[in-house]
Amino acid sequence: MAWYPNARKLEVQPESDAQPAIRPTQVIFHSLAAPWTGQRTYEYWRDSTNLESHFFVGFDGDVAQFIGTQTRADANMHANRRSDGTGAVSVETASNTQHSDPWTDAQINALIGIGVWMWRTHGVPLRIARSWDDPGFGTHRMFSQWSDGGTACPGNARHSQFLDRVFPGIVAAANGGNSGGSSGGGLAPFPGADYFHNNPRSALITAMGKRLVEEGCSAYSSGPGPQWTDADRQSYAKWQRKIGYSGADADGWPGPSSWAKLRVPNN
Repeated sequence: MAWYPNARKLEVQPESDAQPAIRPTQVIFHSLAAPWTGQRTYEYWRDSTNLESHFFVGFDGDVAQFIGTQTRADANMHANRRSDGTGAVSVETASNTQHSDPWTDAQINALIGIGVWMWRTHGVPLRIARSWDDPGFGTHRMFSQWSDGGTACPGNARHSQFLDRVFPGIVAAANGGNSGGSSGGGLAPFPGADYFHNNPRSALITAMGKRLVEEGCSAYSSGPGPQWTDADRQSYAKWQRKIGYSGADADGWPGPSSWAKLRVPNN
């Protein structure tokens, strides 16, 4: 079993010893729909239900771990443990009772820390999962197989933060840059090529579009806006051609080199 060194170990038994091993290939972020602490969540997992997560992150960024990351936890439905022995690591987070509030800055920084550790320790790839069994990172709402037929968890605000801040922050920190958890200035790190193939809706897309317009590379009839569209791809292809790319290298899908040259602000 693997235990995150920056978490308080609150081991849930007998599940921690009794449940089968997994090879973790995914990290899935949740909201608990309760304004609890790690201790209160531990007591609930221990005393009141046979459901549990691997991690919990409080409003203040305090991290608790209940199950080792190479043991199954039961918060992700069919992603808990697949027939090939792979599974998902679940990260619950404190929220309001409707899971409609955004993550705090402290929570975002903690989620980024967990994500980087999962990449370093278990090799979870730095991409957004493209399907329910594809290795990578995601939020509980992304695939129906991760819940009992579908869920809104972790809510609209937090799903947007995952796309806009948490996942890009994990990528940036893994690559040796700033964690990205702060909402301050600077340049937005490249969020990974797969990010744009997942139909993102994020302030990052608006910021990118504005930079493309400033560079005279607009294919927009309106906007730009937060939803990634074909107009964004066409505009980005213009940017790629402007900086000397051609053919398949100017297909409109952002890459790390062209992104760095565009200098998208981290709003």
